[in-house]
Amino acid sequence: MSTLTRRDFARRSAVTGAGVALAGSVGALATAPGALAAEDPEVAGAADADGHDGHGHGAPGYGPLLPDPKGLLALPAGFSYRVITHSGRTKLETGEFTPSNHDGTATFDGPRGVTLLVANHELGGPRTKVKYPVPLTEGLVYDPAAAGGCTVVEVRRGGEVAQWVGVAGTATNCAGGSTPWGTWLTCEETEDRAGQNGMTKDHGYVFEVDPYDRRANRGPKPIKALGRYAHEAVVVDPKRGHLYLTEDAAGPNGLFYRWTPPHGFRPGRGKLRTLADDAGVLKAPKCYDSGGRFVDDLSRATKTGTVYGVDWVEVKDRDARTVPVRKQFDTGAVTRARKLEGMWWADGGAYIVSSYARAESPGAQHDGQVWFYHPGRRTLTLKVLLGVNPDPGKDGAYDGPDNITVSPYGGLVIAEDGEGIQHLFGATERGRTYPIARNELNGGTPEKPSYSEFTGVTFSPDGRTLYANIQTPGIMLAITGPWRRQRP
Repeated sequence: MSTLTRRDFARRSAVTGAGVALAGSVGALATAPGALAAEDPEVAGAADADGHDGHGHGAPGYGPLLPDPKGLLALPAGFSYRVITHSGRTKLETGEFTPSNHDGTATFDGPRGVTLLVANHELGGPRTKVKYPVPLTEGLVYDPAAAGGCTVVEVRRGGEVAQWVGVAGTATNCAGGSTPWGTWLTCEETEDRAGQNGMTKDHGYVFEVDPYDRRANRGPKPIKALGRYAHEAVVVDPKRGHLYLTEDAAGPNGLFYRWTPPHGFRPGRGKLRTLADDAGVLKAPKCYDSGGRFVDDLSRATKTGTVYGVDWVEVKDRDARTVPVRKQFDTGAVTRARKLEGMWWADGGAYIVSSYARAESPGAQHDGQVWFYHPGRRTLTLKVLLGVNPDPGKDGAYDGPDNITVSPYGGLVIAEDGEGIQHLFGATERGRTYPIARNELNGGTPEKPSYSEFTGVTFSPDGRTLYANIQTPGIMLAITGPWRRQRP
């Protein structure tokens, strides 16, 4: 594929009108309240008490959230939830308690009406300091000193739940991503080397977990070709075979990566673990605006619909033997972003989250962005831009997007990992937001409440159930109700 030069991008932008013709199918999403550049009156308008917005349109979503008598999850009228797993309460097949700190999750269509889920457990540091680590199941352990890993959860048609270990002895398993061939790629959000934090092996890798074949998970092997850094999420381009990965790191801000497979490589179940450590090419983005000017950080964008052209710069030492990957680039060589988090592949490209930007970023402060990378056009388009939340302790505003999914009912569903109150919320194709759930499990005190983030938001294969986790203490929830298509 030829390089999309700055001149080519500037010429194309002048002809087509970048930000309009180049927008993806979800449309330019903006959020409210406090949204930046929510210029469409239908985007900025508020709904009245009858659920209309003053422009002849019904309000998006499913209505207000109702307090939960059990103090766990507030939902709209007509919706209900079920606890699938709960750290320290539910147990694995082998008798150990469900590990804590649930994070990235994916669903898979199992046999005879079964839904399979693979759930990360974001547990870092020495294993001895973790109350409910992922059990060191024989044959499934990478580093016996590490507490993290994945569990596979089987939800059967009658409601029965079974759990077992997919991989153990990994560290800080944050997000990840499912593959077109039916496996889960779990990402370690750490740069610990052997000898650090009690580890006996190097960490900061991606591992593959097969929810269908337990034997395939034996002898876990890191996919070193994808690099060693503070991984967050990964998606697969099923057409081109590229993998896109995010990095949640600071000092300097992290990067968004593209891995190109070696010539002749045919992806499939278990094939990634057969790759040589230096197989393929790992690159980081270098973005520029419609005028051909280099963009040093994605926080420079202040309006939804902003489009940047993307070139790719090769990583010199992907295993970061002496220098962390993100620090290997000179000033002006790559484009960074603060807290690059969840990703989801849909609409022919990758949706990518930057959770917030503050003083550590050179551009405008914000409380969240969602970008769409179009691989054919090699462009990044800003879809969602959350303004700074002035009062995170007050219900109604959103901040700190993390895990995301594209909804079968239109738009996005986003897990909040911000300050104060935590939500699952939707963003429609016209850029309007609406609540889906609110965490009511107070981990603090009545005077100083504390609410854990939501993680692992994903729909069941049939679209009827929305799964999500409350990370601390570690609760997997299944949400059902009168889902309906969200009108644009």
